Amino acid sequence: MDLRYGPEYEEFRTEVRRFLEAHRDDAPHAGIGRGANVSRERMIAWQRTLIEHGYAARTIPRAYGGYGATPDLVQSILIDEEFSRAGVSRGIAGQGASMLVPTLLEHGSEEQKQKYVGPTIRGELLWCQGYSEPGSGSDLASLQTRAAEDGDDFVINGQKIWTSTAREADMIFALVRTEPQAKKHEGISYLVFPMSTPGIEVRPLHTLTGNAEFNEVFFSDVRVPKSSVVGRRGEGWKIGNTTLRYERNMLGSSSQTEAMFASLVALMESEGVAGARAIDSPVLRDRLARLEASVLAMKYHALRLLTCQLRGESPGVAGLIVKLRGCELNHQIAALALDALGELGPLYRESPHLRAHGAWPAQWMFSLGLIIGGGTAQIQKNIIAERGLGLPREPKAA
Repeated sequence: MDLRYGPEYEEFRTEVRRFLEAHRDDAPHAGIGRGANVSRERMIAWQRTLIEHGYAARTIPRAYGGYGATPDLVQSILIDEEFSRAGVSRGIAGQGASMLVPTLLEHGSEEQKQKYVGPTIRGELLWCQGYSEPGSGSDLASLQTRAAEDGDDFVINGQKIWTSTAREADMIFALVRTEPQAKKHEGISYLVFPMSTPGIEVRPLHTLTGNAEFNEVFFSDVRVPKSSVVGRRGEGWKIGNTTLRYERNMLGSSSQTEAMFASLVALMESEGVAGARAIDSPVLRDRLARLEASVLAMKYHALRLLTCQLRGESPGVAGLIVKLRGCELNHQIAALALDALGELGPLYRESPHLRAHGAWPAQWMFSLGLIIGGGTAQIQKNIIAERGLGLPREPKAA
């Protein structure tokens, strides 16, 4: 069996490797945890280099600031493989570049694409997502944040919660109720507006990690123009679900999981308990092998989804399992890393025995939160059962 891609693509692989050899010292650290923190300026500079050479925003049209390449499945695979092999950062991801930009490319006006896509993929605009509310998490369509009409503006009042990066963000994309008399799924609109708008208050929420990754956001008579609506008024539920699809794909990214697994293997080869390497333990090695099988299954499943995307086809039920399985697998990888470190595993804050800057306990705690965030595991299973497999809804209590 010949698994080579052919001369054309092997030449492209060589091109990617040459780029990485020439520019890898310019790249921010691609690891996880507190040791992976880098300045915004350095990340923006690296993102600019990636876009210029076609390794970020590769298929986004040049008119909107992207590289403008024709979609090519094999080239996308090779770029992922080589960046992962080299341990080099793939650049800026997150709510803006990974979630809002593809949503705008599908549903935004030409003016919105011109205004927001370029600065977002370059990292010049940071975004946060205003979806969940204290009483509207799993049942997002019951949200109560409202936007009342006042001339050419909306006046927004309400609250959002679990809002990542709200303190740092320049902009927010939010779901608000603009048609209070309509059915709950039909009266929602999708708005984008600056976080500097008067009337917005952000309060940090400290999590299990000891950090404040999430925030509460309060809107008190926040005035935004009606031109802030993406798509048409009342279409917010449909557009919001587009963003959720991209969010779940981001949270369940197979390349991120592959990088974590590679770090785990390196850890188990170098660390151990009672003088023995962790990878030499039959019990730990068996767990590692099981995880490797799951990581490879995720990788090839991601290629299946990429094929559907490039062909313009719907992946169907295959696309619904990514977030659920990816987040659970990331948590299992971090759990094995902690066990492999033995008594050193739980060390998180400053200590002379700290490993990887405390990255593994941080990842274990944070990935546990992501099993809940972005749609809980239980909700994901309901979605798979009802939308993917066509099973009947669970009866509601009388």
